[in-house]
Amino acid sequence: MSQAEIGLIGLGVMGSNLALNIAERGNKIAVFNRTVEATRKFYSEAGELKGQIVPCETIEEFVAAIRPPRPIIIMIKAGEAVDQQMEILKPYLSKGDIMIDAGNANFRDTMRRFDALKGSDLTFIGMGVSGGEEGARHGPSIMVGGTEESYRRVEKVLTSIAAKFENDPCVAWLGENGAGHFVKTIHNGIEYADMQMIAEIYGILRDGLKMSAAEIGEVFGTWNKGRLNSYLIEITEKVLKAADPLTGKPIVDLILDKAGQKGTGKWSVIEAQNMGIPATGIEAAVAARSISSMKEEREAAEKILGLPPVGEFTVADREAFIEDLENALLAAKIGAYAQGFAVMSAASKEFGWNLPMPTIAKIWRAGCIIRSQFLDEITTAFTKAPDVANLIVTPAFAAMVKETDGALRRVVSAAVLGGLPVPALASALGYFDSYRRGRGTANVIQAQRDFFGAHGFDRVDGADSHHGPWGSGLNA
Repeated sequence: MSQAEIGLIGLGVMGSNLALNIAERGNKIAVFNRTVEATRKFYSEAGELKGQIVPCETIEEFVAAIRPPRPIIIMIKAGEAVDQQMEILKPYLSKGDIMIDAGNANFRDTMRRFDALKGSDLTFIGMGVSGGEEGARHGPSIMVGGTEESYRRVEKVLTSIAAKFENDPCVAWLGENGAGHFVKTIHNGIEYADMQMIAEIYGILRDGLKMSAAEIGEVFGTWNKGRLNSYLIEITEKVLKAADPLTGKPIVDLILDKAGQKGTGKWSVIEAQNMGIPATGIEAAVAARSISSMKEEREAAEKILGLPPVGEFTVADREAFIEDLENALLAAKIGAYAQGFAVMSAASKEFGWNLPMPTIAKIWRAGCIIRSQFLDEITTAFTKAPDVANLIVTPAFAAMVKETDGALRRVVSAAVLGGLPVPALASALGYFDSYRRGRGTANVIQAQRDFFGAHGFDRVDGADSHHGPWGSGLNA
């Protein structure tokens, strides 16, 4: 029997689907699961793909089934479990073998694991996989971090299983150690912001314009035919139009308003703060999910404080306002993506990755959760200006910001006056207004810092005088 081209450990939902994708694309794959019954069940249900799958019931059998140098995908719960699985594997591996963590790992764990194997005969790949269950089965977006040599060993398999955008596979080697998992983290951070902004627009339509779920679904369906065309807009239409099989009511109206999160959004915010890069859209989205989880507290607060006494939410021209909502969402998305790419640019410098921004935008165009028509425009913008300071100052996006800024301003104003929470949309407006203003207000902050802590300041006239005439500071 010929050896498998690649191995996979962990036959949960994502692992099973990824293994079937690999097999279906003509790659022989060895599979192993800690629970033997799961391996047997997976193989028994593989149908016509059985001939491409080698089910293994022991680690020894599994490793022996793979062609050296052996690439082994570990698709299990992130964290300590990955370290434990790596330790179990090591005694059975030989020179050049590659352990590949394809879970939602913290990139700092990936860097640690990569560095720990330096000087040994083994190496490590941190591989971000986006697209959820469907993507894993039919074509995800894949972000790879590790040595270029180790990537070349798996490139053929990964290229075959990745999503395709106009026949261009959505997979790339992005740099050493944690580069792939970092880019996946920021992808998820942008995803958080995108989803929150969509939810806020939904809230304005539901609570402001009093539209039904189905009516709002129609609006999103129309938008998906235009510049907002994307996976998230597409599925938003579908979830809003879906009926509950038990009651016949819109299912979205029966879902508890508590959003879960697994950590990647929070990691995005933490790393952005560590590098001093504003990612206000992601921050607002993470905070909004945290507030959403406080369901009992929110209900108690509403009884004590009541809702804002703002009266009826009114707009002069309903159709024009809905058009404003579309443009406001586009503007806010631009802000979120610009912030995400700015964070990646800073990380690229800090960790020596040389992240290719046009390539990242390209591999996000299909397969991943934030895939959209919009990313083709980002690819073009970064291809023309790969070292630009910020996406929003490229000619194409500067024009879009100018075109949609007024709509975002009107929507945020209407929502605030109507007592409807729009933290992510408002953060985008604040980001634009702050970033575009050459003379801000931080001079007052620097004066305060110098007053109470003698921190000093620079002067606009360049004079060599860096402290103010405050006297004795706090004792003045």
